[in-house]
This record gives sequence, C-alpha cells and structure tokens, in this order.
Amino acid sequence: MAPEQTFRAYTQAQGEAYAADRPRYPPKLFEFIIDHHSSTGGQLDTVVDVGCGTGQATRDLAPYFANAIGLDPSKGMISAARHSFTSAISPVRFEVSAAEVLGADLTPPIAQGSIDLLTAATAAHWFDMTKFWFSAARMLKPGGTVAIWARTGLSVDPIMTPNGAAIKAVVDEAVDELKSYMNPGNALSRDLYVNLPLPWTLVDPVEEFDKASFLRKEWKKNEDSAGKEDGDIGTMKAVALEELARVLGSGSPVTRWREAHPDKAGTEEDIVRRLRARIESFLHEVDVDPREEVLRRSEAVVLLMVKKI
Repeated sequence: MAPEQTFRAYTQAQGEAYAADRPRYPPKLFEFIIDHHSSTGGQLDTVVDVGCGTGQATRDLAPYFANAIGLDPSKGMISAARHSFTSAISPVRFEVSAAEVLGADLTPPIAQGSIDLLTAATAAHWFDMTKFWFSAARMLKPGGTVAIWARTGLSVDPIMTPNGAAIKAVVDEAVDELKSYMNPGNALSRDLYVNLPLPWTLVDPVEEFDKASFLRKEWKKNEDSAGKEDGDIGTMKAVALEELARVLGSGSPVTRWREAHPDKAGTEEDIVRRLRARIESFLHEVDVDPREEVLRRSEAVVLLMVKKI
C-alpha cells in the first residue's frame, strides 16, 4: 500500500484543527485493552502508540504505564500533540517516526525488546503492514501485545434520527461523492479490518507472534443499542449537527476533495456545508428546533490483539 500522504503533510495548525474535531475513544475500550493485555502476562512499563496523530489515544493510554510514547510520521501532527499536552502525572513523549521503523530512527532510538504494548488507533490501514509486523516483532518484549483498532465513519441511524430516512439518504449521497477521494486504506477501515494483513498471512510470515493468542472483537452498530449509553463501545451516539459536520470535515477524503476543489472549499458549495444545509432542511421539515438539531450516529468498532511469543 502506498504511504498515506494527506495527514503526513499536515501543518501544526491543521493538526490542532484535526484534534479539535475528532471524537475521543470511549474509556471502556482502553479498559478492555489493558485488562486483556495484563491478564495475558503483559507488563505496564512502556506503551508506544503508533500513527498517533495528535495523540488522543496516547493520552488515554498514558496513565496505565510508566512510560508512554506517541509516534507519527507527520511533523505537523507531532507538533500539535506536543503543543496541546503537558502532564506531570502522565508524561508522554511525542516523536516523528513511522510505523515501519517504530522509533529505531530516533536519537536515541527506542530500544529493541523494550515495548510492552504497541497500539494503533484507526491508523493501521495506512501502514506497510509487512514492515510493521517485522518491526513490531523486533521492538516488543516477549509476552508483549499488539492492539490495533478502528471505528467506522459517518453513519446516521435512520430510525432514531428525526426524518432519519431522508437524512440517511443525503448522507449516503455525500459518501458516494467522496468515494473517488478515498484510498485503499479508507476501505480497510470502513470494512473493520477484515482484510488487514496479519503476521501469519504475509508472504513471509512473522513467526514471533502467537496465532493462538489472536483476538478479534467487534462492537457492532445498532447491536443491542437500546440499552447502551453513549459511553459504551459501538453504540448509537447523540451528536449535534455542528459536531457531525466537524467530524466529517476532518476525514482524509474530505481533505482531498477540498484540495481538488479549492474554489469551493469553505464556501456554500463545500461538500460538508452542502450536506449540513440539506440535513438542516430535513430537520426543519419535521419541526426540530434549531437549538436542538441532534442526530443519532451509529458506530462500529473492531479491535485486533495478538501476543509476541
């Protein structure tokens, strides 16, 4: 897979805007990861979050570990991460380094065999997974864990959202318009990593990982959602229209669309502004108060975990 270039080219200002618009992961996801890692013999000394972007997941992992490091190939993303996070209680290092080398190119480098938990939060679909797995085998401690997860993109629930069928239709139209601006990595994430290369599926398998320890867990949208709260994993979430527009606008396909249409970006012809206007119109059709423009956004999450022998 060709290296991801959209986020890699971000400036610090773009990174800060991205961080402001992206939703956090639910605490229960991190609790599940740490519980599984620890219960299978994993230690809590060093976590490395790779493809960390502006460090949202790195920050949430840091309190569990003595040392936390966020790595990303984008200088702008790392600058934004460093600028936005300072904590004496849970110190975090943010460094520019790619998933394929995992800090071996730093000065000083991250030591081989020093990482307890290696994570990638909705990022692995941009990696060269062959190089990643070989580097992970070199950098993890014996008994260390790789945890990779992703969540689905924009999806409006047509039943729980006012005038939901009409709104879902215009959202689907916008997604169709964006398809030509999606990379193969976007499809991997959308499909919940069904086709993500694993150590034993490579042409040259990475033997250091225990296939028997492999865990794949999905929290599916709309599955038993009636009794779940917004803090749960893979649920329907109440989201304001403004927030929905910001989340959509922070995605790489929209960034590429705007780069291809600089004359329309930020205007009323912008793809996100057009979508928002149409959603507002459908909400007003059923007399939703403009101060209460809230949709129900369904979400699915997949988590992959495997141990190093």
